[in-house]
Amino acid sequence: MCGIVGFVDKNITDKKPVIEAMMDTIKHRGPNSSGELLDGDAALGFRRLSIIDISSGMQPIYNEDRSKAVIFNGEIYNYKDVRKDLKKAGHVFTTDTDTEVLLHGFEEWGIEGLLKKIRGMFAFVIYDLKTGDITGARDFFGIKPLYYYNREGTFIFGSEIKSFLKEPNFKKELNKAALKPYLTFQYSALNETFFKNVFRIPEGHYFTYKNGKLSIKKYWDMSFKENNLSFEETVKRIDKSIRESVNEHSISDVPVGSLLSSGVDSSYVTAVLKPQHTYSIDFDTSTYEEGTAAKMLADKLGLENTRGIVTKEEAVKSIPLIQYYMDEPDSNPSCIPLYFLTKLASKDVTVILSGEGADELFAGYANYGFHSHSKVIRVVAEDLKHLPKGVKYKLAHGLKKLPNFPGRLHLYESTAKAEEFFIGQAKIFNEKEAADLVKPEFEKSRSVKDIVMRSYSKVSGYSDEVKKMQYLDLHQFMSNDILLKADRMSMANSMELRVPFLDKEVAKVAAGIPTKYLLNSKDSKYALRVAAERALPKEWAKREKLGFPVPIRDWIKTKEVYEQFRDLFSADFAAEFFDQDAILKMLDGCYRGENDDRRKVWTIYTFLIWYKVFFIDDGKKPDVDPKVLVN
Repeated sequence: MCGIVGFVDKNITDKKPVIEAMMDTIKHRGPNSSGELLDGDAALGFRRLSIIDISSGMQPIYNEDRSKAVIFNGEIYNYKDVRKDLKKAGHVFTTDTDTEVLLHGFEEWGIEGLLKKIRGMFAFVIYDLKTGDITGARDFFGIKPLYYYNREGTFIFGSEIKSFLKEPNFKKELNKAALKPYLTFQYSALNETFFKNVFRIPEGHYFTYKNGKLSIKKYWDMSFKENNLSFEETVKRIDKSIRESVNEHSISDVPVGSLLSSGVDSSYVTAVLKPQHTYSIDFDTSTYEEGTAAKMLADKLGLENTRGIVTKEEAVKSIPLIQYYMDEPDSNPSCIPLYFLTKLASKDVTVILSGEGADELFAGYANYGFHSHSKVIRVVAEDLKHLPKGVKYKLAHGLKKLPNFPGRLHLYESTAKAEEFFIGQAKIFNEKEAADLVKPEFEKSRSVKDIVMRSYSKVSGYSDEVKKMQYLDLHQFMSNDILLKADRMSMANSMELRVPFLDKEVAKVAAGIPTKYLLNSKDSKYALRVAAERALPKEWAKREKLGFPVPIRDWIKTKEVYEQFRDLFSADFAAEFFDQDAILKMLDGCYRGENDDRRKVWTIYTFLIWYKVFFIDDGKKPDVDPKVLVN
């Protein structure tokens, strides 16, 4: 795994110190070695984390006549098969790396033809030394990040935004339009990041930069189309695709481990992989505990399990460092355990497999319409789904107006249009609350409806509301939160994290599964759970989803943490963004147990920490070294 950076800027005469400073900023992504290309107005840089023990794997890699070069972050799992086709076509290889396959594949088939051939996670850039043209792409799901800045003759790209700060002509400016949506979604929800004029290359897109003009085009998207297979055949296909994907994702010349929680996703991957090392994490509180269950599963499978314990002090101390690595504010509390989990694993392994993506592909979230534990409510909800649309939607409107009762939310979300209630897995502040909390200059932004309709408009023809929600989560929550933190927290510890569920062959299987096999009166993610029983003890396949539970309420209620939060909420710069009296009242009430606004408090705190790191402290890496205890 690696990191890439680069720029085109005719106003910089000595490009070497600039590209080296940019590379140094992301050294954590590739601590083993570096490489660079300087040509005319352009500079490209690369940091390498050694996964496959091949000395010729240094980048940039050039084609036969050195007219083109490539830098690449990721893994192409089918590169050996693609390499055979290219050798038959006459291409001469100087390495045995997947990186060189990208370069010759681009020569042979062009960017779109290449992207149809490959299977993997990637962000890569190909530079033409004859024309100065730059072509780059980001993988199907957005597992690997890629950002760009294109302003006043300066074009910058890279794996992490923090590297842009070292380019002299990059103008660092807060994107004021990003704050209000963030308060609702908990992550940066716009195409433009929290840094003004810095954008993401969207998942499943490629770009070309030619003669100073940037063009971005979509090459792949998830398309749900239900098949007519039996349930048994569906389960067989799921299990086969997962086993093949885990096998592809486990190829490495260094040891491969597995992150293990108590949930079915990581457990399924672990049971198929059977690695020597598995890792789990807990906090020094009895509120939540996943490590014991993970250890029990590891023992049943005959695997070694290392359990880490994170103290409250270490967790809170780590927040500025975590937000530094994240580049943009993200108040998903699971950033903390994931940071410490990969830190723990990095003592033994360099490559780790994890379970991200299963919930989006196989309908595992409660918000898809699975809130009730009552079998009666579940059965009734399944029956209501088969009503004519008009009747079903009218019933949903009635349920929405009724006083709350056990099962009401389950029935409502099983009958309502997705566009009317679902904005993704995270919803912290509603839109009015967010608008009331921020200062007037931050109120102007895209509405929540506008943001989610970017995705909903593309699936307006879907008759299945669950498929609409899955599609939205794939392009909002998963790409901008789940996968971003997975990449950042693993790379912070110089770890390569691979996600076998997010493979385009697995996606093909998932895209055809009828919703009735995924979300029904029996369970969420039902077909996947049944498939998992072929590798796991039955009780593990049926375990309820917990994610990475984090005891933030317990932390905020302790005096020392509360005082840290209050100091930040009281700071002069906090008043530039928020109604300071309102946020202090919210915090005080949470501390005294008068409200349960812990996630709202956490979201505000996270933003203020991030702003302090990047704007007050000018992007300097916080000088902390959090520890994780091994039990």
